Amino acid sequence: MDIVAVSNSNVLDYLNDPSPRTLGRSALEWLDQLQKPTIIRVAGRDRSRTRAMATLLHGNEPSGLLALHRWLLEQHTPAVNMLFLLGGIYPAKIPPTLSWRQLPDGRDLNRCFKEPFEGEEGAIARAMLVELHNAKPECLLDVHNTSGSGPAFAVSITNDAAHQALTSLFTDRLIITDLRLGALMEYSEQEVPTVTIECGGSQDEQAHELAYEGLVRYCSRPDVLSLEKADWDVTVLRNPIRVELAPEATIEYRLEPTGHADLTFPPDIEHRNFGIVSPDEPLGWVGKKGLGILTAIGHNRKENMTQVLQVRDGKIYPAQALRTFMITTNPVIAKSDCLFYAVKATGEPIF
Repeated sequence: MDIVAVSNSNVLDYLNDPSPRTLGRSALEWLDQLQKPTIIRVAGRDRSRTRAMATLLHGNEPSGLLALHRWLLEQHTPAVNMLFLLGGIYPAKIPPTLSWRQLPDGRDLNRCFKEPFEGEEGAIARAMLVELHNAKPECLLDVHNTSGSGPAFAVSITNDAAHQALTSLFTDRLIITDLRLGALMEYSEQEVPTVTIECGGSQDEQAHELAYEGLVRYCSRPDVLSLEKADWDVTVLRNPIRVELAPEATIEYRLEPTGHADLTFPPDIEHRNFGIVSPDEPLGWVGKKGLGILTAIGHNRKENMTQVLQVRDGKIYPAQALRTFMITTNPVIAKSDCLFYAVKATGEPIF
C-alpha cells in the first residue's frame, strides 16, 4: 500500500495550536464541537522533532480526552512538536456521551490498523496511519482506559529500554505480547517506539489524573526514551493468555448463579485485576456447557484451556496460580473483546 498517496480530507478534521476559546468550557463541550476524528498539532520548542499520542480510539474511554483537553486549556509549550489523534469521535458522541465503545454494528477501531482497511473504521485507521507516516514521530503513545476497574499498566509488542522508559511515564507494569490484532500499538513494527497505556477504569478519577500527569511528563521532557531518566523500575510480564467467550454464550454478574447463563462471575470480579489467584480460589460458575464456551489463546494462536482453567462442582478455578488482568464487568465488552488476560503468578507466559 502506498500510504503517502492516501487523502485524508474527507475523513479527518485538523486543529493547529488551538486557543482556549475554541476548546469549550469542558471536555464534554469540546467533544460536542468535534465533528470528525481529529488531528491536533501543537508546536514545540524543538521544531525538529515530533511525538505522537492517540486517544479515544474507544468512545467509552475518556481519560485521554480529559487529560488532553486540560493540557490544551493550560496552553503548555511542549518540548517538541506534538501530534494528537482523536479517533473514536463518532461513538463517543452517541448519547449517553462517552458510553459506546464503538458504533452500533460498527467495528472496533483498535482492530483496524492493518490492511485491508475496510469500512468506516478502516478508513479512519488508514488516515491516522498516513498522519503518523508523514509526521515521522520519534515515539507514539495510545492512551486507553481498562475495560474494568483496576491498576494502570502498559502494553507493547517490543521490550527494550525505550519502551520501558515510555511506560514509566505512567505506570510500572508493562505487558509484552506477540499477539497481533490490528491494534495501533503494532505501529512499533515501523521502528517507532510505541506503547499502549491503560490508565485504569473509565469511571476512576485516579485514572483521569494519571493520564494527565503522564501526558505532562510526555510533553515536557526533552528526552522520554532514556530508561536512565525513568521515574521507577518497570515490571515486565510477557505473552499473556487471552481468554475469550464464545459469541453465542451468555454471561451474568451475580453473587450466585441463576442457572440461566453459561458463565457467571461475581459483581466484584474486577478486584482480581493484577492479583494472584490460586488453584483453590473460584473465579465463578459455568453452566451445562462447561468450559466449551471459552477459549484460551496464546500469542502464537495456540489454544490450551487445560493449563489455564478447570471446573470442579460447577465452579471455575485456575488450573495453576495465575495473575489476571483486564477483567471486566461489562458483558458487552466481555463478549465483543475478551473476558480477561492471564500469565503465571510468577509473571511468565502460561504457554
